[in-house]
Amino acid sequence: MKPKISLYSGIRVAIIAILVFVFPFQGNAAISPSAISVDLSPQSPSAGENTTITLSSYATSLDSISISWFVNGKKVSSEIGGKSFTVAAPAVGSTTTVRVVLAFPDGELEKKVVISPAVMVLLYEATDSHVPPFYRGKALPTADSEIKVVAMPEIKNASGIVSPKNIVYAWKKNYTNDAEGSGYGKNFFTFTNDYLENGDTVSVTASTTDGQRSLEASLDIRVSQPQISFYKNDAILGTIWEQALKGGHKILGDEIIVAEPYFISPKELRSPSLVWNWFINGNLTNNILDYRKNWLPVKVESGVSGVSTLSLELENNEQLLGTASKQINVEF
Repeated sequence: MKPKISLYSGIRVAIIAILVFVFPFQGNAAISPSAISVDLSPQSPSAGENTTITLSSYATSLDSISISWFVNGKKVSSEIGGKSFTVAAPAVGSTTTVRVVLAFPDGELEKKVVISPAVMVLLYEATDSHVPPFYRGKALPTADSEIKVVAMPEIKNASGIVSPKNIVYAWKKNYTNDAEGSGYGKNFFTFTNDYLENGDTVSVTASTTDGQRSLEASLDIRVSQPQISFYKNDAILGTIWEQALKGGHKILGDEIIVAEPYFISPKELRSPSLVWNWFINGNLTNNILDYRKNWLPVKVESGVSGVSTLSLELENNEQLLGTASKQINVEF
């Protein structure tokens, strides 16, 4: 399929995580709240996913005491040794408060878990990948591309949504920590992909400075292949981006064929690293414009008709795999 200017809008990946906060509270029980551990499974459930809360203690047995569970203030369970409880995580934008009361012989001990969904969006693009003017999609990476990933977390505290610039980010590329790219306020991550690999996995953990709130997200970035499309340049309307030329295009009189590469590097088409080789019926032609090497003027002589093969080979002589080609048959 040939790419066109209005094919698609930029892809974005949204990762939903769950922020979980555990608040200890002690009544009259002699045992310390720190002696009671609270574990969640899964650690980062998605909205609506069943979440199991499990209690354990290194200091005392919980099998012989009455344990009561409350969800948003309503008592939903009470039994001897009821150390675990399962609840569905709420929808994004909502919170669920789970309170557990442990009735020890010498008093009660209480703990509270707040499950609050949060959202982190990861966006990426190839910063040195060329796309034509008015292209509504995004620049996709090819082999040896420079890629930028931006994290957009939405973490709420008592004051509202925390600014992404006030969050600590820990970035990983292919499951390896990147200390240089990580740190306070570093909500974007840049790297050059390996031309020997088909893609990369980038992940990030975003945490508030007090360490109380954090969420994780990951993104698989696949490598695309450079492509070329041909368009007609009209003397009055300019380049007709709405319609790529197909085989069988009929040339009438003088015409300019415009070659537009997608996802080739570098993005500046006048770069000396790009080599443009145009062919007509397999023969190299130099009938191109010096200032616009992606333009090929063609002219049909009076009384002549037939079919010719028009092709282009484009190469970045600074990259091993930075090549693209295109061929169509034209009638005259």
